[in-house]
Parts: sequence; structure tokens; C-alpha cells
Amino acid sequence: MPRGAGAHLLAWAELLRLPALFTVPGDALAGAAAVGGRPGPRTLLAVGSSLCLYEAGMALNDWADQGEDAADRPHRPLPSGRVRPAAALAAAGALTAAGLTLAARAGRRTLTVALPLAATVWAYDLVLKRTPAGPAAMAAARGLDLLLGAAASGGGVRPALPSAAALAGHTLAVTAVSRGETRGGSPVAPLAALAATGSLTWALARGSASARAPRDATHVLCGVLTAAYAATSARPLLHAALNPSPPLTQRAVGGGIRAMIPLQAALAARSGALTSALLTAALAPAARRFARKVSVT
Repeated sequence: MPRGAGAHLLAWAELLRLPALFTVPGDALAGAAAVGGRPGPRTLLAVGSSLCLYEAGMALNDWADQGEDAADRPHRPLPSGRVRPAAALAAAGALTAAGLTLAARAGRRTLTVALPLAATVWAYDLVLKRTPAGPAAMAAARGLDLLLGAAASGGGVRPALPSAAALAGHTLAVTAVSRGETRGGSPVAPLAALAATGSLTWALARGSASARAPRDATHVLCGVLTAAYAATSARPLLHAALNPSPPLTQRAVGGGIRAMIPLQAALAARSGALTSALLTAALAPAARRFARKVSVT
């Protein structure tokens, strides 16, 4: 590959936060598990829709943040001139259209969830991000993404609401911490996120124990995944709480993003979906490996 082409691809990988893509398929798989569905062709369409809408949000995020990034993060693809702003905006539009098309292919119920999901993504990036409603909007988007998988799997979304709430709660905490990425801040947000991690860990462990009296393979796996979630999320949050500097805050946000994978897998295991839990958990090593090359934040 020519050197210039390689640099161009790397710029787009940075713009789209490609390592963070590994945190997306688990949403649909956990949603399908929550309603008792097995992953099938419609679940795969929901995964594809989620990936497109997530990447649309990444491209739109940097397009909307051009002024701020020029001052605080001039190395990013748009302020550095490695990706044209018009191309980023066009990519956001095309990816949104692709995501909605895939959702429509999965069925009317899936599209009914995908439309407010896409609207939330655009509203967050263009309007809500810098308002007090920003973290809640991001949390809503992640919860809707899980419900997308539930809708695609043929059942009603109501049984998936507890899992969606768990994922949304984690997202809310991580997004609140992310507001101190560039300038640092107080330890309040990391401490609140640490408390949220503890609460979710307790709820997952308690739910798994009450759902299965015998210690079957799924029960044990849920425990292991819950511990992995707690470890991945809590340690960098503790460091950021002790020293809320930009580097440690960024590390805490990155840990919170990666922690979504064991969280999704634990939610699937708690629903009894051993295969979905294992498939989701298998994405974690790749996410960690690629995050060393391209930042997830």
C-alpha cells in the first residue's frame, strides 16, 4: 500500500475510533439474549445497523467539534487537515442512511427503534453534548442500541429494559467523566462513576446468583465476566479520582469504553445465552490490542 494511502486510512481510523467498534456488537447480542432470542440473520442486520450508526456518531462528533479540537487537540484528523470536514459530514450522513436501511431490512420493529436512536446520535453531537442533558442523551443512545437487538430478534423490547438500563447507567457515568478529558476536573465525576460500577457489579452478581441456584457454566461465566467488568472499569476510575488530570481522565474514559464488552457479555450470560456471552467476550482482546494503535476517545 502506498505510504500516502496508508496515512489516509489511519486518519480515518482515528476519526471513526475503530477500536471502539468492538464495543458495539455486544449491544445487539445482549438485547437478543434478554428477550430469549438466538442470534440470527436479523440480529446480524441489527449489529450492522448499530455499527453504522455508531460510526456516524463518531464522524459527526469530530465535525461538530472542529473549533474545540483546533485549540485543544490539533493532532486530530480534522484540525490537522488529514480529513476534510466535508468528507466527515458526508460520511456521517451516509453511515446514518446505511444504518437505517439495515434496520429496515431487519423488520419494522427494528426500524422503530433505529429511528429514535439515529435522532439521538445527531441531537447529541450537534446540540446536547455541551448541555447538562449530554450524558443522559449518550446513555439513551446506548440503551436504545441494546433494544435494537431485542427488537430484531422477534420479541417485544420490554424484557430487555433492565439490561438496557444497566448499559445506559454505565454509559451515563463514563460520559460524565469524559467531560474532563481535555482540561481535567474534579474527582466528583470519577468517584460517581466508581460508585456506579460498584452498583452494577453488585446487581449483576446478585441477579446471577438468584437466577441460577446450581452453579452451571453460564452462572460461573457470568461471575467471571462481572469481575472482568469491575476490574476494567474501576481501576482507571480510581486513579482519575485520586488525580483528575487530563491523561488519567482519558485513561479512565478509555477503560470505561472497553468495560462495555465484559458488561454486555455478563448481561448475555445472566440471560442464559452462553454462546452470545462468549462471542461478545471474545471481542475484548482485539479491542485492547487495537486501542494501543488508535485511541478510543
